[in-house]
This record gives sequence, structure tokens and C-alpha cells, in this order.
Amino acid sequence: MEKLFKLKENNTTLRTEIVAGVTTFMTMAYILAVNPNILSETGMDKNAILIATALASFVGTLLMALLANYPFALAPGMGLNAYFAYTVVIGMGYSWQIALLAVFVEGIIFIILSLTNVREAIFNAIPSTLKSAVSVGIGLFIAFIGLQDAKLIVNSDSTLLTYQTFKGETFHSVGVGAILALVGVLITAILLVKRVKGGILIGILATWVLGILCELAGIYVPSPDAGMYSVIPSGIVSLDFSSFSKTFGAVFTADFGAVKIGDFIVIMFSFLFVDMFDTIGTLIGVSSKADMLDKDGKLPRIKPALLSDAIATSVGAVFGTSTTTTYVESASGVTEGGRTGLTALTTAVLFLLSIVFSPLFLSIPSFAIAPALIIVGFYMMGSVAKIDFEDMTDAIPAFLCIITMPLAYSISEGIAIGVISWTLINLITGKAKEKKISVLMYILTVVFILKYIFL
Repeated sequence: MEKLFKLKENNTTLRTEIVAGVTTFMTMAYILAVNPNILSETGMDKNAILIATALASFVGTLLMALLANYPFALAPGMGLNAYFAYTVVIGMGYSWQIALLAVFVEGIIFIILSLTNVREAIFNAIPSTLKSAVSVGIGLFIAFIGLQDAKLIVNSDSTLLTYQTFKGETFHSVGVGAILALVGVLITAILLVKRVKGGILIGILATWVLGILCELAGIYVPSPDAGMYSVIPSGIVSLDFSSFSKTFGAVFTADFGAVKIGDFIVIMFSFLFVDMFDTIGTLIGVSSKADMLDKDGKLPRIKPALLSDAIATSVGAVFGTSTTTTYVESASGVTEGGRTGLTALTTAVLFLLSIVFSPLFLSIPSFAIAPALIIVGFYMMGSVAKIDFEDMTDAIPAFLCIITMPLAYSISEGIAIGVISWTLINLITGKAKEKKISVLMYILTVVFILKYIFL
């Protein structure tokens, strides 16, 4: 392990890396339930999607571990799966096989771009101020997701969002779940203050155990209509993998003649755009939090990291799932001290095991995962100190980047707004030479503006 992952060189230990890997998996395990639910709306087999999701996550994360030696984990991306199901298939009327083909082609293009340094150049072109802002924005985004998963923040007709009232008919389901999430935050915070190793993972497990006890005592009552399910495992293992044949290789059976080439290019480019900048944003945010960026703000070994992500996208399409991408929840493992590919390897192995132990993993409730996401959001806020708020040409674009991510529910949109505002403000105020705006930043600015016009 030392020879393969260079643990001493990265100031970490075997135990720390394994705990970090388990933590990352626990905060990502929800994708095993959510992705099948979303993609099955297209007519795909739900069990087949679950297997495809686990396998794509395993392959992508394993590649990240072995090729790049980074603690980043991959899985089918949220948002991209919704675009796949609701926009491409249900909205535009194309078959799910065509959608998979678009994802597959996107992955092939990404592999080419990764080998030709294009994605690496984009990563390096983003100024350090915006890199810090991306880290903070992702932190708020993750915390926001956690608050929603816990049902602490809910929809409101009058104010768009509001807090959980802890009253009414749903108290014993939604209300109790929200309270348990708050208790989980408190437990996790105390463990971290006391510097208990594996505090975030312990917080997840403790909240889950409390949920099981509450369900057994009748305090917590599952309500599927409210999105609150039983937290008691219905089983431990499942050995039926026959359904996987329904999606495996289906990408190559797509009837390409049923889609207009112009529409296909738009679909593929939309996947390409969101995936590229979500991945770059995640790598910036998580690596910044882990102090992995060098003095020039560059990430060493970024090419194999991006290549791992690209290969995973095409492989995932062959298995039968939407775009596989680097996950923001990787920050939970980094927060636990994960610094090498051993963290990712641990997560990858757990994704592989989840195919067999799916009944166990699928019973982990969202309100048990939520405290980890909220605390990780707190940790990533620390990068705000690296932003020079005295320099308005840096501070205002950084602020816009930060606030856009949670409110637009998109990492890529935050990067787009940050890049556009940073370039235009510095250009119009005559700071272009002083800030050494690169040609690539001008190109990115134009591309982002065109994206808002035409897509």
C-alpha cells in the first residue's frame, strides 16, 4: 500500500485512508437508490440501473485510485441523470438507448480532450480567486443538499423555500427525520471538536441507529408518500443479477436513424458541457480543501484524474447509466483525512460490494447522511478566507460564483457566472493587463455567454 499510494509522502495512514473511503461511500450511497428511481422513468429496468450505477461507480473510482492516486470518488451525476430522463427521453421523446449513446459519445470526446490537455488547460486558466470561490460555493451547495435531504428546508408556495415546522400529520415521518438529522449534526460536531477519528462516519452510523430505534419504538413511522422509508434493512444480501442484461450493451442497439443529427449534437453537447465544468469544479473545490493545489493553483496529476472521469462516462453508458462524474461528496472523505488513492480504492470496493449487499446499503436514510453533508459544507467554507475582499474585481465575481451554485443548484452554472463576471469586470475596468487575463479565459467567457443564448 505504501509503495502504491505513497501514504507517508502524503502524511496519512492506512487507517485514515480506509475510514475516509468508507465515509465517502456512506455519503454517496444514496445514488444507488436515487439514480434507479430517476432513470426508470424512461422505461429502463430499475434493478438493472442499480447494478449499472454500482459498477460504473466502481470502475470510475478504481481508475481514479490507480491512475491518479487521488481520494476522489465517481458515480452517475445528479442533475445529469434528471436531464437524461426528463429532458432527453420524456421531454424530447427519444429512446433511452439514444440518450445512452449521447453519453457514450460524450465520454469518447472527453477521453480525446483529456489526452490533448484541453481540460487541463481550462482547469489551470481559472484564476486562484475563483478556485477558492468554487470551493466555498460547493460547500454551500453540499450543505444545501444536506438540509433538503433532512427535510429541514422544504418547498414553500409563498417564499420558495422555508424551514420544517415539526407540526401536522407528517411529524412522525418527516418531522422526526428532521429532528434526527439535527441530532446527527450535534453528534458529529461534538465528535469533531473532540478530534475523534472517523467522526463524520460515526455520526452517520449513530444517526442511522437512532432512526432504527425510533422506528422500532413507533416514534418514526415510514411514509413513502412523503419520501420517508423504513430505515430497518429488509435483508442483507441479494444475488439476483439477471436484470443487468437489460441495459448492458444497450447503447449499441440505439436506432440512430430515429434522431436528427442536429438534435443529437445538442443533446451530446449539453451532457458534455455540464459534465466538464461539474468535474472541473469538483476537482477544484475538493483539492483546494485538501491543500493539493501547488503554488500556481495547479493540480498535479490532473490529466489521469480527468482521464479516469472520461473513461468512466463511456463505460457507464455501456453498463446502462447516465454520465458518471467526480462527486462533490468526495469532500467528506477528504475532511476525514483522505489524501491518496487508497481512499478512492476503499470507496470503489464498497460500491462493488453494494451490488451484493444492496438491501443493507439502500436502507441508510437520507436524514442520516444529511449531517455529514452539512458538516462538510462547513469545512469547505474555510476557503473564503483566501479571497481578497478588498479587491472588488476579484471579490464580486467570487461572490457571484459562490451564491450561484446553491441557488441555481449547479456547480457548472456557478463557474460560468464566475468566469463571465471576472473577465468582463476586469476587462471593462481596465485591469486586464494587471490580472493577466489569458486567451483561454476570454474564450471560456464567450463560450459561456453563447451557452446562455443558444442552450
